[in-house]
Amino acid sequence: MSAPRIPGNDYGVLGPPALGAWEPHLSVSVVIPARGRQERLDLTLAALAAQTYPAHLLEVIVVDDGSTPPLRLPEIAPERTRIVGRDPGRWGIAHALEAGTAAADGEVIHRLDADIVCYADHVEAHMRWHHLADYLVVLGTLRFTAMAGTPPTPAEVQIAVAKDRADSLFELDPDHGHHWIDELVTTHRGFRDAPSSLLHRVHVGATVSLPAALLKAAGGMDTSLVLGEDTELGYRLTQTGAVFVPDAEALSWHLGTTTAMRRPEEVRRYNGPFIADRVPYRRRLRTDGGRQWLVPYVDVVVDARDASFEDVRASVDGALASTLPDVHVTLTGPWASLTAERRAPLDDPLLDLRLVRGQYAHDGRVSYVERAPATSIPAPFRLTCPAGWVPGAESLALLVQQAEKDDEGLLLVALEENESGVVAARLERTASAARALRVARDGESLDDVIADLHGATWLDAESWRFRPAAQAYPYWASDRNREAVRWRAEAERAKREAERAKRQVAALKAELKEMRASAAKGRRDTVRWKEKAEQRRLEAVALRQARKRSLLNRTVGRLRRLV
Repeated sequence: MSAPRIPGNDYGVLGPPALGAWEPHLSVSVVIPARGRQERLDLTLAALAAQTYPAHLLEVIVVDDGSTPPLRLPEIAPERTRIVGRDPGRWGIAHALEAGTAAADGEVIHRLDADIVCYADHVEAHMRWHHLADYLVVLGTLRFTAMAGTPPTPAEVQIAVAKDRADSLFELDPDHGHHWIDELVTTHRGFRDAPSSLLHRVHVGATVSLPAALLKAAGGMDTSLVLGEDTELGYRLTQTGAVFVPDAEALSWHLGTTTAMRRPEEVRRYNGPFIADRVPYRRRLRTDGGRQWLVPYVDVVVDARDASFEDVRASVDGALASTLPDVHVTLTGPWASLTAERRAPLDDPLLDLRLVRGQYAHDGRVSYVERAPATSIPAPFRLTCPAGWVPGAESLALLVQQAEKDDEGLLLVALEENESGVVAARLERTASAARALRVARDGESLDDVIADLHGATWLDAESWRFRPAAQAYPYWASDRNREAVRWRAEAERAKREAERAKRQVAALKAELKEMRASAAKGRRDTVRWKEKAEQRRLEAVALRQARKRSLLNRTVGRLRRLV
């Protein structure tokens, strides 16, 4: 399958064929987790029996999540439909989807809820995108109905869908819908301009399709979650470099409302702790200080190979003292070579590595690997910092803020230049690096691909507060308390804010002075013009009096001549 280059989430570079005007070849497995409500499942399967997508490429797997009585296959259903059970002792949507996916044969997995009635070309609308690229997550468009009155029979649903009259099956519920999704999609130009941190928000699960290989690369479902599993999966799919495509033509009816609609506050309260632990983008959920989280916001990678203990320690301590509360450090090096054989401790050729290992052996924020993996998934950002260079307390927060401002994929901080070239610290967006790995040609620079698809910027060390260990380490050694560093950074930020405010006040004072001068000049001008006006008035009065006197004199003269 092709891997075209899609910048950001701009799926508009692809050209999907019109519905009914193309020839599909990919197989799809529609996986439906279901528990009870046989009557609604019957309507769902009846609509799937009338799909325009070729029947030999379509299979349907219903996962019975402990229904009593057990679910049964109705008379009207796609030819290749089967019911499977969940694993013994396991329950919930995530487990059901895992069981269904494991049983699926399709190249594409289409997750569908058991209360969805699809329009005839619903599956086809999804699948046309998957024929264009192998890293798309396609989302259908839901229309909600309150199911007022007597519902249609499965036969009526099949006939209406087959005759392209699905619109007439139900009445639209004007009070319920995914309006917030519609707003996101509209605001971001059909979601084409949506930033990486927002993509997972539209992954709500009711009708979503993606390549089976992409789902596997993301790690499948998080079966430890009972609710919010779709949001969490959407987050991990983002980190694999996926592109999210909301298709307005992939229409379906949602029968009734969702639990989130009926009990929104309770759902938010329940999901809060679990989503906070797994989705670093939800910054408002991570306001507690002194916490460690399952998924860090930034994974800082420091290579301890051939570096001194002091240099590595300075870099690691600087990263761990960040004002960001959710930082993890990955130390790379030949850790397997640190055996327990007898040795001369002070003359050990691996002494520096042993000291590094001993320094952070029991720090849960630090892990040891032989080599760094290709990306830092599931963390959304990775900072690769050369040993001996120390990020300031605010460096990580400022870099992430800069990357998020324009959704950039790579920031390079130039630290120094030596005979090998420019030494740089690099902040990579995990989603961008994963996308580049997917679409790069043989021998092509990944940095160039990231720059092409998400943007890359060079920065200077001083502005972003990176210092060499020789300058920074005494600072950390004298006060390595995280809270002290945090408050010092807050004080420095407050000082900068005060200086900026001082400059603004000075500018306002200068402006006020100028306005007062202008007002004074205006008052002087007003007095001068009043004086001139009064002078003109007096001149006009004198002129009128002179004219009256002249008229009177002429009149008296005439009277005298008459006499």
